[in-house]
Amino acid sequence: MGTDLFQNAKVLAGELEWLRDVIHARVALHFGHDTPYDAIEELPVPDLVSREGSYAEFARKHDLNNAERLVLILGLAPHLQPGVLDILSSKNQDYDRRFSEFGGLFMEGHSGLVPTAETAMFILAGDDIPRRIRYQYLFRPDHVLARTRVIPQEVRKKGMPRLSGVWMVAHEYVDYLISGQTYKAEYSEDFPAQCVTTQMVWEDIILSKPTAESLQEIRNWAAHGHVVMNDLDLGKRLKPGYKTLFFGPPGTGKTMTAALLGKSTGKPVYKVDLSMVVSKYIGETEKNLAKVFDQAESQDWILFFDEADSLFGQRTQVNTANDRYGNQEIGYLLQRIEEFPGVVILASNLKDNIDEAFTRRFQSMVEFRMPGVDERYKLWKRSFSDKLPVDPGIDLWVIAEKYELSGGVMMNVIRKCTLKAVTNEKATISQKELEDAIRQELQKEGILLN
Repeated sequence: MGTDLFQNAKVLAGELEWLRDVIHARVALHFGHDTPYDAIEELPVPDLVSREGSYAEFARKHDLNNAERLVLILGLAPHLQPGVLDILSSKNQDYDRRFSEFGGLFMEGHSGLVPTAETAMFILAGDDIPRRIRYQYLFRPDHVLARTRVIPQEVRKKGMPRLSGVWMVAHEYVDYLISGQTYKAEYSEDFPAQCVTTQMVWEDIILSKPTAESLQEIRNWAAHGHVVMNDLDLGKRLKPGYKTLFFGPPGTGKTMTAALLGKSTGKPVYKVDLSMVVSKYIGETEKNLAKVFDQAESQDWILFFDEADSLFGQRTQVNTANDRYGNQEIGYLLQRIEEFPGVVILASNLKDNIDEAFTRRFQSMVEFRMPGVDERYKLWKRSFSDKLPVDPGIDLWVIAEKYELSGGVMMNVIRKCTLKAVTNEKATISQKELEDAIRQELQKEGILLN
């Protein structure tokens, strides 16, 4: 075990021992049993100020108080030491069932108690009404643990009490809190976003001067926007964040450039799957989008909406209740984008497809054109492998002049002809292999050559 893991394990062991002592003290106080404590606040609290490891760093970063630390380690206990909660599984002999005030659930596949928000509230406040009111803030959607979705608070059935939802650290955060592994959100039906990455570096892309200048402005905002908004006090005059539209034909590098913007600024880029955004279940869309935006804000992501005109185009005419509800959901999404403090990129094949009422709110509109001859030549020159180059007799300038291709199509061509040369055990790529691959790609696009 590495030093960092060992230090983090010591911290977690101390927090779990503290939680165990607090639970036993709370149960004793609740039933009037002998205990040296008059309140759980009298129990010694582990010191995290000088401790190392991801758990202590998380607590310091979010300035968690003792109550917040208790409910955080409670949410992690089922993943690490479920036996800590066994005392809360005991039965009320008078009614032959568990004590309702303890909260908690038993779920298939897990033999221990799974805490609910009621479990957390009982540990903190018992049945003391003023204290229960005092700690309500911990269970609101705007609290850091809910907002960051470290502990996603979802009531299992509609109409159930607010504190009946499972209180457990989300799976994607467990590895971070116990071992410091980088947090990565999991793409799923109720989380319609996935991380996009690239192995390329900024110097690999070939752009026109206006496009390059517009992209540099976005990079500058990602690096220095907090200075403009906070240090210079312009946050009260300027709308938060930076919104930009990438527009241009397919294959011109919009998605790749978004990934490069994130890579060059140290910010993860999450692409929102618009096909999963509008749910068939009323109310699900806003809930799922809220998860994405809350995570993006807390983790400082760049959000990327591809094919944005499918949602951000001209508003649907309201002829039915479904149309009206669809427009409400689009309105919610637009509102969240406008309020988002980070970078949002919308991508569309055509600028005119985007509702003009929304385009006025963009800080920039970046055009991705089909590459010209000079740009195509540079792409051909730098894209083949040095270990399997094109035949020296091929004039790549002539190829660039002859075939008007997007960067995306060119990469497909390179894949095809390189694979053919490898299969045939060639040392170079012949002109026939190159042009055959180009023709195949053009035929896919519906372009027939003589």
